[in-house]
Amino acid sequence: MAHTHDGIDWTERLVALRRADEVEAEFNGPVAERLVDSLTPGGSPPVVVDIGSGAGGMSAAFASALAARGGGRVVLADAVEELLAAAVELARSVAGDTVRVDGVGVDAADDGLPDALPAADLVWASRVVHHLPDQQKAIARLGRMLAPGGLLALCEGGLATRCLPWDLGIGEPGLQDRLIAAREAWFVRMRAEIPGSVRLPIGWTGALAAAGLTDTHSFSYLVDLPAPAPEPVRQSVVDWLAWMSGVGEDDLSESDRQVVQRLLDTDDEAYVGARDDVFVLGASTVHLGRKPA
Repeated sequence: MAHTHDGIDWTERLVALRRADEVEAEFNGPVAERLVDSLTPGGSPPVVVDIGSGAGGMSAAFASALAARGGGRVVLADAVEELLAAAVELARSVAGDTVRVDGVGVDAADDGLPDALPAADLVWASRVVHHLPDQQKAIARLGRMLAPGGLLALCEGGLATRCLPWDLGIGEPGLQDRLIAAREAWFVRMRAEIPGSVRLPIGWTGALAAAGLTDTHSFSYLVDLPAPAPEPVRQSVVDWLAWMSGVGEDDLSESDRQVVQRLLDTDDEAYVGARDDVFVLGASTVHLGRKPA
């Protein structure tokens, strides 16, 4: 099983991660452009390092943004070989001739991480730090990867993604809220069960400042794919429901588990992927800190 400190089999999630990248590309692109445009101008082409690059959606967005700016380098770092290979392939497909794309197999919790990767003008880590044992130590480690004046961007938190109508016509209304609550309960257990887990009792910008970074601030962006949604979006809702119900299974009632089983059954008239009223609505927050020049 290809997993990291959290015990999750990320290889098994590759198809779902790819689908999410595809349907969210229109929202990820402007975020990458905003971050690349905020880099301090210099004589050398900028270097962007994507920590925990997943299926490569944001890496590809950074490659496109750098190409539009005149070129640069994108370095993808992931501990899961299968994900890294897929992500590098995607980023290279959009990089063109002016952007170099490299992949490095490395554990983001390894103290040798800064030595395994080039000094970066921008380090991007999306929903990675919360899977590592000591989050404050991880942020400090990422900060050490920055070139003077470089920017660390952590995408963490925001508002829980919502995909379902309140009343689905089967089971008790409000399933979505119970799925979100069950996922939150699972997340607490997941963090507690990571070997060497350490709590982070401050907010993300506070943690960035504690790591010695300056000009700490945040911004949020919306992912809004309203109903009626096209087929790829509906399938991403199927992926969302499978993930949420899988990790939250122990905290769902038997009746909710039976409803979920029907919603995920392609042969059932209740199959959620065939509904024209599902959607994707969520908000992600990016927390920023800059290394002193």
